[in-house]
Amino acid sequence: MLIMPKAQYNLSRQWLLIMALLNLVFSPPASAHHTDTHFEDSSAHKIVYQCNQADSSYLNHILFSVGELIRKYGDDVEIVVACFGPGIHLLAQVPERPIPTELQQRASSLAAYGVAFHACKNTMDALNWKSTDMVDYAKVVPIGVEDIMLLQEQGFSYFSW
Repeated sequence: MLIMPKAQYNLSRQWLLIMALLNLVFSPPASAHHTDTHFEDSSAHKIVYQCNQADSSYLNHILFSVGELIRKYGDDVEIVVACFGPGIHLLAQVPERPIPTELQQRASSLAAYGVAFHACKNTMDALNWKSTDMVDYAKVVPIGVEDIMLLQEQGFSYFSW
């Protein structure tokens, strides 16, 4: 234990208090960028991927591309994967088409990084699926194609494989 004279101890405490206050005053506020899709503030980059096939190779290409954008841009890119038609099986808890577990796990991991996965309610209705049939991170939207249109109107680039 360090023993110091009382006057030096008081001076050290005052110095620490001053430094702490300066740190509070001059440090930028900490904030995360999260909203409905992912970001609160506008990101420099926004993209929506169309996912309308259940083919493993197709899904692998989309998820790989999404992962590459996350690796390159981090929190400066907002990504939505709009799933409808056969592509919606990626977001089913128990897909009716063969979706490899690895791809389901990769989608879940990307969702944990903030990628939004949208599920088309029209497609779900056609399959007699409810929101409880979908993975937890799926956001149900009324019409998949309308979702893409609305996202484009908000400045999202559109990508279809």
